[in-house]
Formats: sequence, C-alpha cells, structure tokens
Amino acid sequence: MIGTTATAKNAANGVSLAEIEAMFSSHDIRIAPDPTHSHIEDRLIAVGRTAEGKALFVAFTFRRIAGQLFIRPVSARYMHKREIARYEKETRSE
Repeated sequence: MIGTTATAKNAANGVSLAEIEAMFSSHDIRIAPDPTHSHIEDRLIAVGRTAEGKALFVAFTFRRIAGQLFIRPVSARYMHKREIARYEKETRSE
C-alpha cells in the first residue's frame, strides 16, 4: 500500500500517485538500497515503468502505521535518457 503524504512534491515533478502505484505493480521494477540518503531512515530507490510505459525513478521508504506497512515515496520523477538506456540494458540482459 502506498501512502499519500508526498504527493505534492511528486506532482511538482509531474508524477502522479497512480503512476507510482503502477510502477510498483510492474514485473520489471528494479529496487536497490540508497545508502547515501539512509542516515535517518532506510531509503530505497526503485526504477521501472508506469502503465503507460513512462520510465520512472522513485526514492522511497517504508512506514508502518497501525500495523500496516506502507510505501512512502520521498521523491519521484521521470528518468533521463541515460537512465532509461541503462534500465533497458539491465532488463534485456535478464
């Protein structure tokens, strides 16, 4: 389940909550730790595609609220051309 607290920041980059949810539902999503930004809380980075095929980069953390685990997007944006090329190369090699 995805929390909605960071939607204004992500909307400023043109990314909707629905697009983030679609990416997390994708089978081609890649998730990696983000040690550079994990000094306060564990953060992760996810890259994948929305239902419309747009390449997306999402920095996120997990939050537990009332016993339920949520994905909290910290930042979301569309990937740059170089990032897309790297993502496509990695997904083709598997």
